[in-house]
Amino acid sequence: MPKRIGFLISHPIQYYAPIFRELAKRCDLTVFFAHRQTPEQQARAGFGVAFDWDVDLLSGYDSRFLTNVARQPSTDRFAGCDTPGIADEIAGGKFDAFVVPGWALRSYWQAVRACRRRGVPVLVRGDSQLSGQRNSAVRIAKALAFSHLLRRFDGFLYVGQRNREYLLHYGVPAGRLFFSPHCVDNDAFAAASSGIRRLQGPRRVLFVGKLIGRKHPADLLHAVARLRDEPVQIAFAGSGELESELRQIAAASSVDADFMGFVNQSELPAVYASADLLVLPSDGQETWGLVVNEAMACGIPAVVSDVVGCGPDLIEAGKTGATFAFGDTAALAAAIRNVLSFDPEQTRRHLAAKMALYSPARAAGAVVDATTTLAADGQLQ
Repeated sequence: MPKRIGFLISHPIQYYAPIFRELAKRCDLTVFFAHRQTPEQQARAGFGVAFDWDVDLLSGYDSRFLTNVARQPSTDRFAGCDTPGIADEIAGGKFDAFVVPGWALRSYWQAVRACRRRGVPVLVRGDSQLSGQRNSAVRIAKALAFSHLLRRFDGFLYVGQRNREYLLHYGVPAGRLFFSPHCVDNDAFAAASSGIRRLQGPRRVLFVGKLIGRKHPADLLHAVARLRDEPVQIAFAGSGELESELRQIAAASSVDADFMGFVNQSELPAVYASADLLVLPSDGQETWGLVVNEAMACGIPAVVSDVVGCGPDLIEAGKTGATFAFGDTAALAAAIRNVLSFDPEQTRRHLAAKMALYSPARAAGAVVDATTTLAADGQLQ
């Protein structure tokens, strides 16, 4: 008999929908959403424009929206998702396990408490990574707090190497860790980008994401300004508070920059396919960088800073891309030059092999495996 699994997330998210569809093939799944995001809230979340995602996020699995009673509903504040009704759903759900994607919202803790009362095992799937240097007092305080926090979960679905290191650092036993990789709908991106080849002209380097401080898009402009011996165009697919400043930097440094504005999901494959390379110069707050998965699913290599979370998992030097020291624009320029010299056909083969590992099927399979394995070992109480 298939396992019955519940899954709570903040709101419909384009990266989770393919995992849910795969998971629904393997178990009796019910997904709960804590909040119904409005186009205006998407804008306030940093996208810079009001919009709805233009791809289907709800078909292929059973889902329902909870009633969010928060005074100021949102997904970017702990108190912004307050859904006491999840307790009744768990009480009547007869779940073999329940999954939450972290601990940053009140709704997630409401679910954890309800599961504890009902004896339902709780799995957590997050992407936290260890940050930079902290003073000793902060390290000790955080170690004590997180040691207590993590004991509330029975199993841990880690999305990549740095997330695994984070969990081990805070005392999670290795036997309770299960690899559920960060991923996108590889098949959809590959199919939609297939047959699209970029036109003749300068090499095209792509940035995809919000134009905000922690992503450091200006570093890309400064790096490309160093590549005077080879015509390179930057395409910025995204919007945000830094756009005006970036336009000024591009003009002052005579960099050919195409500001495309916000690009919705259905249009992204063609944007990736028209590029030679994706660059993600973010700081350590970029705990993964799923745009790298998207680019690679379209056959496009990537250059990322050495503090971006996906680096150890997705970047193989000389094969799928390159990393550079965060903030070092000379090193970024060298990395761009290096990856632009890759053989395209060999690179596509390496990228396809990598994406076969970082897939929705593997992410979903880990959820079922974790439920089955821990139950058999008697570790879920």
